[in-house]
Amino acid sequence: MTKQQQFKVLRTYQGFELREYLPCVIAEVRVSAQYSTATSSAFSTLFNYISKGNQLSQKIAMTAPVIAAQRDDNSGSSKWYVSFVMPSGSAFGNMPLPNDSQVTLRELNIETCAAKSFRGRATEELAEKMAQELRASACKVNMALSDETRICRFDPPFKPGFLQYNEIVVPIHLGE
Repeated sequence: MTKQQQFKVLRTYQGFELREYLPCVIAEVRVSAQYSTATSSAFSTLFNYISKGNQLSQKIAMTAPVIAAQRDDNSGSSKWYVSFVMPSGSAFGNMPLPNDSQVTLRELNIETCAAKSFRGRATEELAEKMAQELRASACKVNMALSDETRICRFDPPFKPGFLQYNEIVVPIHLGE
């Protein structure tokens, strides 16, 4: 079974969870494309990195989810950040450097996020609908969310769409 990004549930609300994600390292590719092609165009570059496409020719375990994120509230934007989460316990300083300059390694600190799970093929339309529902539910409990929206896909594309498990994850906006 594929390992997953680690978190703990802080509280369950109507329609979503408040989670604390543990620190992790991600390998990320920035893509200028429509959502429908962004993940597939970045996937092979990221997969190459974990399949010995790094300076140590080291194989790195695949984890879930594959994340496609937009970092601003402009849902019409064609700028996507597609990332793989490195295995639990990975430290930024111990990760092999990518051979491909498109791959960037980033270390994420502990992060509090709102998360909503859903089933079905994570099309742009369904993901946008779920993100709007998550934001509306968070607003009802006076929770301020950041502008970043992450579409997290846990299943391979060949799995039947109605069986696919996905999540929308949005970091909590921390006030000044």
